Amino acid sequence: MPRADTKQTPLHVAHVEAGARMVPFGGWDMPVQYSSIKEEHHAVRSSCGLFDVSHMGEFAFRGLAACDLLQHLTTNDIAELSTGACHYTFLLNGNGGTIDDAMVYRRDESDYLVVVNAGNIDKDWAHVQTVCKGFAGADVTNESDQHALVALQGPLALTVAASLVGGDLSEVPFHALVEADIDDMAVLVATSGYTGENGVEIFVSAENAVRLWSQIADLECVSLCGLGARDTLRLEASLALYGHELDEDTSPLEAKLGFAVSKTGDYVGADRMREQRASGTSKSLVMLEMVDRAIPRQGYEIVNDSGSPIGEVTSGSLAPWLKKQIGMGYVRTDFARIGQEVGIKIRDKVARAIQVKRPFYRRPSR
Repeated sequence: MPRADTKQTPLHVAHVEAGARMVPFGGWDMPVQYSSIKEEHHAVRSSCGLFDVSHMGEFAFRGLAACDLLQHLTTNDIAELSTGACHYTFLLNGNGGTIDDAMVYRRDESDYLVVVNAGNIDKDWAHVQTVCKGFAGADVTNESDQHALVALQGPLALTVAASLVGGDLSEVPFHALVEADIDDMAVLVATSGYTGENGVEIFVSAENAVRLWSQIADLECVSLCGLGARDTLRLEASLALYGHELDEDTSPLEAKLGFAVSKTGDYVGADRMREQRASGTSKSLVMLEMVDRAIPRQGYEIVNDSGSPIGEVTSGSLAPWLKKQIGMGYVRTDFARIGQEVGIKIRDKVARAIQVKRPFYRRPSR
């Protein structure tokens, strides 16, 4: 039974009625699986999976100074984000550590929606409130309770989404945002996701969440999926998860996510990012494929061939689609080399692993 202070998404009743196994996650009571994690993982890789991600937070930024505020608050270049597009970005502290990773959606010339991680909503909102004091022309609102967000992911996701909105989405580029109606419900459809597959994320009002979910869930090719499969899917795709690969002591450059970090500008943490680009980082995120039969778990020590510690595993699992034991972790930068063998200390034994190219899984061209 969930704790009394555990939050519920607008879709909670639908999950319980569908027989989902519910678990606490980031302060929310969320479905971890409906059938099995393996079955749901394979459904997304081969067909289409439906996820509830309504626990994520949404902040609206509006007004003439909204662009300037986001340019200072986040690391990616907001000025280059066109209307009807979205991009990945970071909120940093002054030392370059990651307060959170986020997606920014530009809905109009001076209207942006920023989606943050569920467990960081309160922390992020406090940070935003502090930073925005210097930007009088920006209206910032925490709209987390107003939105529901569902994700359709997999090779059939765009086809399913097109049938719902009554239009062709095949030519819509990755990281685009489209206004649409589904059965008279106003929605925002974003071609984005967190599984390594093609897909969409659909924003709908909280009051229409169950109606939309039921309409999609009734489709024959759609499988209901929980957070368990979402985690194994993102791991196969080498996607970072806050609290694992990212935290306030780790920078995006250490996580090898510099594509979302501008080389110029005066955003919070910019000076530290320039220093790290110039002098390098002391630790680097690496992809680990096990040589010996073992699963690398978060917190396991990574050692060199002499048994001396050089880092730590941040995520690890059996990859259901690849049928391999894989993980991610940080090592001293002088040990971060593709093909370099390392050891994973598991209790009193050391299992061999090899560093491989990122990502573990890349969706085939379709």
